[in-house]
Amino acid sequence: MDDTNALFSQYENEYCNKSTDISRKINTAITLSGEAKRKKLTEVDGDIKEADNIIKKMDMEARSVAPERSKQLQNKVKEYKADLASLKEQLTKARTAVGSEYEAARAELGLGMDYASSSQAQRDRMLSATAKLEQSNDRLQTGKKLLAETEELGSGILANLAAQRETIINSRDTLHGADDNISKARKILTNMSRRMLQNKLIMFGIIGFLLAGIIIIIYFKVK
Repeated sequence: MDDTNALFSQYENEYCNKSTDISRKINTAITLSGEAKRKKLTEVDGDIKEADNIIKKMDMEARSVAPERSKQLQNKVKEYKADLASLKEQLTKARTAVGSEYEAARAELGLGMDYASSSQAQRDRMLSATAKLEQSNDRLQTGKKLLAETEELGSGILANLAAQRETIINSRDTLHGADDNISKARKILTNMSRRMLQNKLIMFGIIGFLLAGIIIIIYFKVK
């Protein structure tokens, strides 16, 4: 729990520093013009991607703690996501201003061109495609991580099942052994009962024989 809180706080500090830096760079870019402004905005675009990755890490940490603590941390993550969305909106506005300045400069030079077919539009499309590709790669990496965790969990479950199966087999063998011992004991008890009955019969026979002899002796003496 303490390690998770410490790691979340570390990501939180990283994001706050990155957010402050992004805001400062956007304000600086607004004061620039031309190629310098476009380079600054491109730099901001990379910083926003880093901030987005930090928020993703914060979100994963927030989901890995106890529910009562997780809810509190996820509320913070939502606030940081809203802050990042605001920064992205500011970047979009600043980039739109760059396009407008570019078109105005071309118009002054008599080189007016439809923005959709300009080299700047092509560059923006390439940047957009690159951003989408990186987002897809991030999702793929996240999916791979989840798959690895799922495989590890599945391996653990299979190991537990194998151990339980071994325990069941050992218990079954023990029960079979106990059944054999019970059967042997039952046979011994049966044999002992038979011998006891035989001994009783013999004893009763001897007693009867002795009584008969005594009666005969008494009879002849009295006679």
